[in-house]
Amino acid sequence: MKLQPELLAPAGSLEKLETALLYGADAVYVGGERFGLRAQADNFTLEQLARARELTLRLNRRLYLTLNAYLMPGETEACAVYVDQLRALDLDAYIVADPGVLALVQAGDPGREIHLSTQANTTNAEAARFWARAGVRRINLARELGLEEIRAVRAATDVELEVFVHGAMCVAMSGRCLLSAAMTDRGANRGLCTQPCRWSYALVEKTRPGQYFPIEEDARGSYVLNSRDLCLLEQLPQLVEAGIDSLKIEGRMKSRYYVAAVTRVYRQALDRYLEHPGAWHCRPSWRKELESVSHRPYSTGFFFGKEDPQLQPDHGGYIRRCDFVGEVTRVETDGRGVVIGRNRFFPGETLELIGPGMRQACFEVREPTAEDGTPLPVVQPNARALLPLPAGAQAGDLLRRDRVEG
Repeated sequence: MKLQPELLAPAGSLEKLETALLYGADAVYVGGERFGLRAQADNFTLEQLARARELTLRLNRRLYLTLNAYLMPGETEACAVYVDQLRALDLDAYIVADPGVLALVQAGDPGREIHLSTQANTTNAEAARFWARAGVRRINLARELGLEEIRAVRAATDVELEVFVHGAMCVAMSGRCLLSAAMTDRGANRGLCTQPCRWSYALVEKTRPGQYFPIEEDARGSYVLNSRDLCLLEQLPQLVEAGIDSLKIEGRMKSRYYVAAVTRVYRQALDRYLEHPGAWHCRPSWRKELESVSHRPYSTGFFFGKEDPQLQPDHGGYIRRCDFVGEVTRVETDGRGVVIGRNRFFPGETLELIGPGMRQACFEVREPTAEDGTPLPVVQPNARALLPLPAGAQAGDLLRRDRVEG
């Protein structure tokens, strides 16, 4: 049984990839410019992929590229050309769903490790063994499986298994949804989902046109298709003991702050369990940190085989406790740091600095200046400011403040 699973984090851009690695990811998955299911993310050019590969090699981490879109007639040749271009990058693995893409990768980049996307909807050991015979090294199991079902697949196959432990969940089975394509002509299975499941709906009876009837409506509207976000932080020990090889965080469309905050929680939680399994408990500070990022109400999904994660009628929007306001790019010997603003902040405000390893400290913003020494009455987005930071601050740390609703 494997007792040290990989922590796999998302990266929608090169900047987010650097953050994921700094905050503790063992491996990172990214999308290229074509044939991935997050076409609206920044994604990586071939040049950026080369830079990402150089960085992961230097840090002894792993880099996976998503090629998990389903090909349409006429796209085979373009995909084959793309795989040929990717071969020289020597990536650690491709993540695929379409058997046709699997065949193209095996022909165009033979010997490259192949992982199967959750889009393939693998729910049993027979399917896992089928894909293993086809050349797949790792399978991301369908999110619809509970713990006992995951254990059953693990007991019946030697192929590597990966599961999602955190992030958004689709209202449809393994993301196979037609709503976006039907309503906006932007297909979810082509990487263009507009998330119409998050919109507000009401019933209309056909003999009463114009009369709208609410469904479990609150002050914001009805959200009958909304799914809660997945959070399996407290279930990490069970997944490790079940022999899962990789624990995956969802979120290539999420912010740099999201990647940092979530990755550092799961990194510390996993490390603490591996160090002292018998003494492990889920710390309230970890859960509090996960509440700080933008998310829908959390659930354990299908993990216990009885909870329905698909509907969240009482809250259709996102919960966000903190605002990400800046990032530290350099720390001077006098304790001041160069900060790039991401949201504006002012002298006298109380901010919190966070860093890898759950390091964090609150401080008051005092006398921010431009790098030439000019006092700043406000630090604007994208502005560079010099200001005193808490002891121990490092490049790569992020600044946030509590969000004030109103």
